[in-house]
Amino acid sequence: MALLHLLGAVAPWAGWVVEAVTVDHGLRPEAADEALFVADFCAMHGIPHSTLHWHRPEGAGNLMDQARRARAQLIADWARARGIGHVALGHTADDQAESFLMNLGRAAGLDGLSAMRLAWTDQGIRWARPLLGHSRAALRDYLRAQGIGWIDDPSNENPRFTRVKARRALQALAPLGITAESIAASARNLTAARDALVLATAQAAEVCVTEQDGALRLDPARFFALPDELRRRLLLAALLWFGGADYPPRATQVARLGLALAEGRAATLAGLRFRPQGDALLIQREPRAVMPPVASTDLWDHRWRLHGPHAPDLRIGALGAGGLAACPDWRATGLGHETLLATPAIWQGQRLIAAPLAGKGAEWQATLSPSFGMFILSH
Repeated sequence: MALLHLLGAVAPWAGWVVEAVTVDHGLRPEAADEALFVADFCAMHGIPHSTLHWHRPEGAGNLMDQARRARAQLIADWARARGIGHVALGHTADDQAESFLMNLGRAAGLDGLSAMRLAWTDQGIRWARPLLGHSRAALRDYLRAQGIGWIDDPSNENPRFTRVKARRALQALAPLGITAESIAASARNLTAARDALVLATAQAAEVCVTEQDGALRLDPARFFALPDELRRRLLLAALLWFGGADYPPRATQVARLGLALAEGRAATLAGLRFRPQGDALLIQREPRAVMPPVASTDLWDHRWRLHGPHAPDLRIGALGAGGLAACPDWRATGLGHETLLATPAIWQGQRLIAAPLAGKGAEWQATLSPSFGMFILSH
């Protein structure tokens, strides 16, 4: 509510158009009324508002993590459909401190203990946390001063959730001087160290990695001359850039991958294929791991931007072996057979309309966004 009011107040002189979105996860009967509370506030202040609904899939799993992922995806889809390029989230210094304690309990490393990101780019959206330096108490004081009400989510008091346990632990640690503010200061110090490593990783990528229309080529001699941590970070960046996952595979899996590559063996992990090819190490998306066909859209498989005459009866999917067979000039592109199988194609039913990287359909273009180097720096 504080973020909504602040952005609404700033928008007129900043030249922004502000819209608000509420996600109703359908987990509590009160959620619908809470969404209506926000909608009424927006109507009073002339701010367009949308309520999105999540239908939880069947099956066991981490409810909080599922809800968080679904919320991010719903908001990203909503923003793109509305032509919105920037999304602001209301995380606070307290959220940062609680995340630090939770990650500490998981024996997290530098990345897990660093401060939450102030801003980043994902799915073509620029996300930001403008209130990360402010406490919940300060924001509630602001709302009281403005005469604005808010609603507390009762799940924030449910002790079966790890975040609630972290919140209570933080209260118990206060007499030792371990507060949200002191943890935030430590996290910022760790962030400075992490940022230096990120920059070093991006510089290493410039030296030993070549991007080739969706695939990556590693120079083994230069790659294995890097310090262990930079090699690990480059592999993690490749896994996340290709697959679009929020989190990398387990550390033991990444370690086994690194060992296989050091021994010159081919390997697969998280939908990627790593294999020696002449004097290079080729990293490709496995065709069976790409996103299934979707209605014609400008973003496919997390990183491909499609530009062309989109139409309702068109679908975007992997080229595959059948599609490649319909591209007689694919060898002239200089791209390998396996690389092309996982590249985007435009389909009308079973008919291939275009395959931008395989030389079919000049009216269509496919570009990677972000590039591998920019992905390292922005994530």
